[in-house]
Amino acid sequence: MALKTVLFDLDGTLLPMDQDTFANSYFTELSKKLSPLGYEPKELVKTIWQGTAAMVTNDGSKTNEQAFWDLFVSKYGDKVLKDKPIFDKFYENEFENVKSVCGYNKNAKECINAVKELGLKTALATNPIFPGVATKARINWAGLCESDFEFYTTYQNSRFCKPNLNYYLDVVKSLNVLPEECLMVGNDVEEDMIAKELNINVFLITDCLINKKCKDKSVFPNGNLSDLIEFIKSDLL
Repeated sequence: MALKTVLFDLDGTLLPMDQDTFANSYFTELSKKLSPLGYEPKELVKTIWQGTAAMVTNDGSKTNEQAFWDLFVSKYGDKVLKDKPIFDKFYENEFENVKSVCGYNKNAKECINAVKELGLKTALATNPIFPGVATKARINWAGLCESDFEFYTTYQNSRFCKPNLNYYLDVVKSLNVLPEECLMVGNDVEEDMIAKELNINVFLITDCLINKKCKDKSVFPNGNLSDLIEFIKSDLL
């Protein structure tokens, strides 16, 4: 079946980064913003991880946004909802400081343009654990813009997370394509390459490789963003 759409992961794929370094910077900035409001930093970070877990285990009965804030309310009470606009302001302002710990790959924009020149559509299949404003920021950090993608996932418009296969099913449904008509490009063996189980074509980006279970990466087409374009031309078109 002919390839129609390329799904890109963001963090570690189009936007180079070390996840631990990113998380540390993110939590540091967020704690600075919220500790004056009475959010003890260690407890705040713990609760964010618990909220993330709530999104990852979401059964699809609510959005990831609802799953996250339901967890926060269970820890802090309803008063936390009054502070939600402050969280949103953080992503519009102080979150920008986290950009300094991320890398930059000029090939990201070139790759997106090359994919489009091949007559294919592009979508951003980033794990939807962030609000849209934070996703837009990271898109910009990568030297890209929202209009580069037909669709991108956020915690507002998603009800599953990677590596849940239902996440990928929702994405392809939103794009009105079949799994076989898509290619998933990502750097995480567990979260991104699992799309292959749905007959989605896959390509593993190895620059910022995440392979927690030390699987044999050679079973997947792999390389950098330049290699990706050659793979699409030679194997999928």
